[in-house]
Amino acid sequence: MGDACKYAAVTGANKGIGFETIKQLAISGVTVVLTARDEKRGTEATSLLNEQGFSNVVFHQLDVQDAQSIESLAKFVQTQYGRLDILVNNAGASGMVPDEDVLRAINMDLVDWVR
Repeated sequence: MGDACKYAAVTGANKGIGFETIKQLAISGVTVVLTARDEKRGTEATSLLNEQGFSNVVFHQLDVQDAQSIESLAKFVQTQYGRLDILVNNAGASGMVPDEDVLRAINMDLVDWVR
């Protein structure tokens, strides 16, 4: 894969630290998937960033405590980009355990993920 483009997903990114993380990644040329549990807030945040010139930011709904929602995001990333280079877990949920099969499905190295 000679693709020099990087792909990232940021959880809980419709405001605050997550929102700023999205901006910084987008400024760096990374294609970023902004995720949020609330679809309306997520789409509004993405629209705001797009209006500010960040055309490399897209939205996908994600509830990090819902297995179907996680699977949906994994399928979206795999279909659209083929891989995920950066994952920023900013969502305000506790007790999360990474699903190793999902991480493998999006070509994410488990050793890199836990660093």
